[in-house]
Amino acid sequence: MGFKENVADIVKQIGGPENVSNATHCVTRLRLILIDESLVNKKALEENELVKGTFSASGQFQVIIGPGLVEKVYKEFIEQTGAGEVSKDDMKKITAKNGNVIQKGVRILADIFIPILPAIVAAGLLLGLNNLLANPGIFYDEQSILDVHTGWTGFAEFINVIANTAFTFLPVLIAWSAARKFGGSPLLGIVLGLLLVHPSLMSAYDYAGNPGDVEYWNLFGWDIARIGYQGQVLPVIFATLILTWSEKQLKRFIHDNLQMIFVAPLALVFTGLLTFGIVGPITMTGSAWITDGILYLFEVSPAFAGAVYGFISGPLVITGMHHIFLGVNLQMAGTLGYVTLWPIGETVTLAQGAAALTMFFIIKQNKKLKGVSLTATLSAWLGVTEPAIYGINLRFRYPFIAVMIASAAGSAFLAAQGVKATSVGVGGVLSFLSVFPEHWGSYFTGMGITFILTVGLTFLFFKSKWFKTTEDANI
Repeated sequence: MGFKENVADIVKQIGGPENVSNATHCVTRLRLILIDESLVNKKALEENELVKGTFSASGQFQVIIGPGLVEKVYKEFIEQTGAGEVSKDDMKKITAKNGNVIQKGVRILADIFIPILPAIVAAGLLLGLNNLLANPGIFYDEQSILDVHTGWTGFAEFINVIANTAFTFLPVLIAWSAARKFGGSPLLGIVLGLLLVHPSLMSAYDYAGNPGDVEYWNLFGWDIARIGYQGQVLPVIFATLILTWSEKQLKRFIHDNLQMIFVAPLALVFTGLLTFGIVGPITMTGSAWITDGILYLFEVSPAFAGAVYGFISGPLVITGMHHIFLGVNLQMAGTLGYVTLWPIGETVTLAQGAAALTMFFIIKQNKKLKGVSLTATLSAWLGVTEPAIYGINLRFRYPFIAVMIASAAGSAFLAAQGVKATSVGVGGVLSFLSVFPEHWGSYFTGMGITFILTVGLTFLFFKSKWFKTTEDANI
């Protein structure tokens, strides 16, 4: 079949144009709201040349196409179905009522963090580049590139300033994104974020080391500590929630002609008082407890903690709950200057690709699945794991189980070795750039353990048929 015929077949197998309510797409998938999901012929759909896999989550039926091609398929899909074309944000609003409280909370965190992730990843890569230039022993014995080539010093300093900007003004990024998510003014979110890191306030870093030096505002007998919120996540999200709520309430009572004058200052003053006086100190303490608790677990039994985190990371990606740990990583990067969970969890990205690659050699008869496994491998090792997860590993089950076990072993080793990264970085084969160079040896060893175990266990499970499925008859 040609391209248009393949798209027409997708339309047919999901129940026809009349079964499609709304449609959008992301980097790799068509995301559809169907009137009746029971009309979908998944088996026939996954035999389509364009389809790498399918799954349903949070009221959306998602068809994995792959990066780049998905945009062309989406355009033709809309032309053939006349479906309601919506943005990803609108799609999320349509399906927002689905799921329990935890799922809704995770969805909110994802919607806040994902828009700012490119800035964080870019900062992590630049910090990694600076590490390459400034750390001795990488390219020269007991000397760094800057020691040997002093002309690069200014460039390294320049790169370091750019890299640190995202973390220095992390509350600004979070407040902007949260204001958009909560339906408030993104501009007011930016102002709130800047207020929380204002230079006249005592830095959160300085306060942690010298809490007795803090100064106070005295507001009619109410003493409010003049402490900034550098590197904080939870306090900023709650502060922005208060800001958007107050902004909406004020707009209900203030006449349209006067809103430009009164809404912004009143909302900011109200939010500032509650944040600095009550909400901020409470949530900052809570954030510190979460960070300290995770660090404590990795200090008491690092191998066990790493193994548990590696084991559950794969399922967490399926549920979307991995976004919770993204917030923890950002908190660590902003307050500690390093992250532990992100590099330890990167074993899963490698393992998903390794399992898909192993299936490429296992699959003999089904040429389409063989091609999907290869493209899914490349996608996973570039940081996009959905094609590998839904197109191959979950489909056969035992590759995904192999991923969980191998990731647990690799993550246990990395945690035991105390591997740390500068920040959340790009996933896949370039992930080592965000890891501190002194941990590269351990990082590559842990990744090697993960790769070997994933390949070995996938072959073992295939031969043993312990996790046999109906799909095995078609490979």
